[in-house]
Amino acid sequence: MPLIVPSAAEKTLQDFMLGVTVPGNQKLKLFVNNVTVDDTFTAASLTEMTTHGYTDKTLTKTSWVSVAGATGNPSTSTFAQQTWTFTAASLVSVYGYYITDVTTGLLLWAENFNSAKPIVNGGDQILITPTITLSRV
Repeated sequence: MPLIVPSAAEKTLQDFMLGVTVPGNQKLKLFVNNVTVDDTFTAASLTEMTTHGYTDKTLTKTSWVSVAGATGNPSTSTFAQQTWTFTAASLVSVYGYYITDVTTGLLLWAENFNSAKPIVNGGDQILITPTITLSRV
């Protein structure tokens, strides 16, 4: 599924892109409520996972790697793969991930997984490689 930038974050992301505001680090979080993210969402719209040994991940702003696009190919920025290894005691379904700004707590973007990821057993994992691709319309 494509990542969604909520309306409330559009200006902030533009200001980051244009250097009007210096971005901070980001937090990568998993959500467990069964919703389809849209542009009206805020961080409060998403229920962050809190069980099975979960903790959010800090994405240091200087650790993103960007690759320039070429004709017909968009530019892409990626962060190193992030891995959660869980200590499961009961079924929890994870529906997607979201990124917040560390400084403001603002939801910057979110993405639903194609299907829920069940966490059932100790040692179950979720792996995410945060990626932003600028596409042409």
